[in-house]
Amino acid sequence: MWQFAAGDSNRSYQDVCLRWDAIIFGPGYAGPWPECEARLLADGRTPKKMEIVRKFAEDTSEGDLVFLRLGTSEIYGVGEVVGDYAWFDDFGDIDGWHLGHVRRVRWLWRYDGSPQRFETYTLKLGDTLQPMTSEVVSEWFDGLTIPEEMRSRSLQKLPATCVPSADTKLDISMDTIANSLFDEGVAAGSIDALVSGMDELKRIASWYDRSDTSPSESETIAYLVVPLLRALGWTPQRMAVEWNHVDLALFSQMPRQDDNLAVAVEVKKRGLSCLNAKSQAERYAEEPGREGCLRLIVTDGIRYGVYVRRSGEAFLDGPTAYLNLNRMMSAYSILECDGAAEALRLMAPDWSEP
Repeated sequence: MWQFAAGDSNRSYQDVCLRWDAIIFGPGYAGPWPECEARLLADGRTPKKMEIVRKFAEDTSEGDLVFLRLGTSEIYGVGEVVGDYAWFDDFGDIDGWHLGHVRRVRWLWRYDGSPQRFETYTLKLGDTLQPMTSEVVSEWFDGLTIPEEMRSRSLQKLPATCVPSADTKLDISMDTIANSLFDEGVAAGSIDALVSGMDELKRIASWYDRSDTSPSESETIAYLVVPLLRALGWTPQRMAVEWNHVDLALFSQMPRQDDNLAVAVEVKKRGLSCLNAKSQAERYAEEPGREGCLRLIVTDGIRYGVYVRRSGEAFLDGPTAYLNLNRMMSAYSILECDGAAEALRLMAPDWSEP
């Protein structure tokens, strides 16, 4: 029996695990195990970290029980390992987590609304994957009635792009993005400004990652978010920082007032979940008089989740498109949304409801 931590309280991904019948482990950017070991060690990963990756790939076996946890007191799912270890590049960016190592799991029990809670420290802190030794948790699971259909059901089919090869590349170049935006009718001058501005933004974003620096929300807005939106064509007159509790408000026209609000932008510090900030941005967009706010952007300045709705309808749970300045991809099949080119198009001031 194993306990597996799906992120942490600041940025968790248990729902991705449950959605795709899997547990997902990182760092995955260096490719599959064991080929990745030499590169990860060269990048400064410790032998202890390598041992955990090895356990994930080699020691977990078909039929093992996995307890999906968050913190030391909450269980979100319990399931059986199915099949062999795999590596899929599609899991390489889950709300900023660099994942990729995958074990399929047939979930026998999943949380419904709220997790199963135990006393604090019932589960172990520390390594993402480790033996599950709590007798209290074992007794709880033994007392559950698992329907036979849960034990025999087929696993959720992964997207067709999930190919177990390090040669599979899902990245998209800035030239390809520029051509895509031009094909969608974005002006050539705006595209040139975006391409020029993106080079600097990508360098800044990469430096934050390399130096493990966490800028404040104000710094994030000033150095990353506003420059990107300016490059897309938003003017200072139509952008308001900290406007009526909205971190950054974008307006369809002047004056800056509720009925002209076009986009609500919620900004988080690096290392926090930006996708989980959607509900906060949504509350601001749905206040009376803001019916024209059809777009939400949630970001840490490096990652951008874009949500779109039609007039009179609610925002969908998942993002419409996703962008990571440090790794731009054509699509995010695991998040079931479009990628960098569509995210930038949806963030532009001349976007209109289809």
